[in-house]
Amino acid sequence: MGKLDGKVAIITGGAGGIGSGMAKAYVKEGAKVVIVDLNEETGRAMEKELQAIQPDSLFIQADLTQRDKLKDIITKVIDTYGRLDILINNAHASRQVLIENVTQDDLDFSFNTGFYPTFYLMQAALPYLKESKGAIINFSSGAGINGDVMQSTYAVAKEAIRAVTRVAANEWGQFGINVNLISPIANSPGIQQWKKDQPEAYEKMLNNIPMRRLGELEEDIGRVAVFLGSEDASYITGQTIMVDGGATKLR
Repeated sequence: MGKLDGKVAIITGGAGGIGSGMAKAYVKEGAKVVIVDLNEETGRAMEKELQAIQPDSLFIQADLTQRDKLKDIITKVIDTYGRLDILINNAHASRQVLIENVTQDDLDFSFNTGFYPTFYLMQAALPYLKESKGAIINFSSGAGINGDVMQSTYAVAKEAIRAVTRVAANEWGQFGINVNLISPIANSPGIQQWKKDQPEAYEKMLNNIPMRRLGELEEDIGRVAVFLGSEDASYITGQTIMVDGGATKLR
């Protein structure tokens, strides 16, 4: 018996990076996983990999910036499985720009790929999460908590996600829904590219992690996501879980 047997989970940005790590961890615990991603090729490849473990896994190709179509994702999942237990809002993209050079387009890009999909998918999923007494896992970042340079558009969108997560925890706790955040430092393709582009900054970041390593996508980030989506975490809500090797210590 897996920790997530019988549960249906949506993971946005599930075709690669942290999303794929969580998807693999989830299917190994018995969940039926729906990965939502813009990239058709990588999405289909990940769908096939997940189906080798859990045949009921599914890929939905979607552009999360198209707000009027976000409800269609939830509808597709309900039509396919008849239930929804876990919503993981992982997808987010942004540009690294100094504050004085940020444009409206930069801000819109970050909010349209991160905050707004998170917000509207939470809204659309609510009726079904009430039925299942389910869970929502959103993603924050040390970039917002610590104010990392050149991350203003990403940071403000991530802090907006943190804010709405806390509000949802207060409003939806009465329905048995727990709503939490993961703030990770992970060995993702994006981090590896950053390592190549800015090796000194990468080494500085690594040296600031007490455990002196990056989190593994499935074993570290994915396992925490499994915990937060399971019954073991049913009395935890409104929390930011720092899965970053101790780099940031919340007070």
